[in-house]
Amino acid sequence: MLTILGFLMIIIFMVLIMSKKMTPLTALVLVPVIIAIAAGYGSELGEMTKSGIKEIAMTGVMLIFAILFFSLMIDTGLFEPLVNLILKAVGDNPVKTTVGTAILTTLVSLDGDGSSTYIIVVAAMLPLYKKQGMNPLILTCIVMLAGGIMNILPWGGPTARVMSSLKMSHTEIFVPMIPIMFIGILWVIFVAYILGVKEKRKIAKHGKYTNYSTNDIVGESNPKLLRPKLIWINFALTMTLLVIMILDLIPLAIAFMLAFCIAAVINYPQLKDQQKIVTKHAGNALSVAGMIFAAGIFTGILNGTGIMQAMGNSIIGIVPESWGGILNIITAIFSVPLTFFLTNDAYYFGILPVITSTGAQLGIPADVLGRASLVGQASHLLSPLVPSTYLLVSLAGVEFSDHLKYTIKWAIGSSIVMLVSALILGVI
Repeated sequence: MLTILGFLMIIIFMVLIMSKKMTPLTALVLVPVIIAIAAGYGSELGEMTKSGIKEIAMTGVMLIFAILFFSLMIDTGLFEPLVNLILKAVGDNPVKTTVGTAILTTLVSLDGDGSSTYIIVVAAMLPLYKKQGMNPLILTCIVMLAGGIMNILPWGGPTARVMSSLKMSHTEIFVPMIPIMFIGILWVIFVAYILGVKEKRKIAKHGKYTNYSTNDIVGESNPKLLRPKLIWINFALTMTLLVIMILDLIPLAIAFMLAFCIAAVINYPQLKDQQKIVTKHAGNALSVAGMIFAAGIFTGILNGTGIMQAMGNSIIGIVPESWGGILNIITAIFSVPLTFFLTNDAYYFGILPVITSTGAQLGIPADVLGRASLVGQASHLLSPLVPSTYLLVSLAGVEFSDHLKYTIKWAIGSSIVMLVSALILGVI
């Protein structure tokens, strides 16, 4: 019954946002609450939702101040030299722009933090997409594809969870995945090339795309807010922030709060200018924060009712015993829907141990199954349960449902490429 309720909840949610009957924020809150009440969990609703919000609170705070900080840096003109440099390199060529997006995302993703990657890449590349009249959905698609592959880095999250869950080292889990990641990135660059060629033809035939949102991270530029004389100070502040983030010296939410406050005082000493900056970007920050906390309610109810664990166990339970010999392939294939419908914590700490204990009885090593479970990460970032996904679409000014429809086939393609590569190279 819990499994049925879980899939019913997710199906209703997906239908509502894909058909644009509800915004992601309202659907994330109302759908699980209604299902939980209908299932008889009304009395526990307050505690479950509070628990979910608590878990995601620091992420929400971090994203609010990350948006404010990088938006302020865009206003000051910090990214203009980078944008001009990239524009000079790619010219008015959508193909070079899309390939450049894939390469830039890959490089920036080395820090392992998806949120900062999205902010930096969108801030640098969205102005180019606007100048060339390209659809911003192409930008969010490529960024997410590259981010999904790079998410496998040990400090990115999923691999660390696998190592912790199975009590194994990075040499056993991550190192064999390096060539698979390399092939995955080549695939993303290939997809970027295809999308660039398609967009170039579309622009030539139908003209430039103009339906941009005024609420994206670039927004409408204001020459009065530019601070060219402070560019090196802003650059130093941003680099310091990135170093603190990589070395994990203080919590990221606190780092962004401090960085924003320092940047605001340095660049805009007058109170009215500081208020202007906050007012200008408050809508963007609030929309992301709202969806983050709504996602906390969604996952809080999924976890509190036991629905998430039941869904994972039921999916595993439908595999016939006669298929046990190919449990490695089954694990890799099922990791796509499991990491889409479940959180990484639920999958790697709740479901993976069940899979590996089954594999032990069949003589399949735990490290093989651990690596197989990472194949689904290529599609995981599309999940409505991933907070940073809402950040990406908000920064680029696109709808979550449009992004999902546009990107899903390419994301599944990434998982297939990684699965085939891992089988050919004997990694799983």
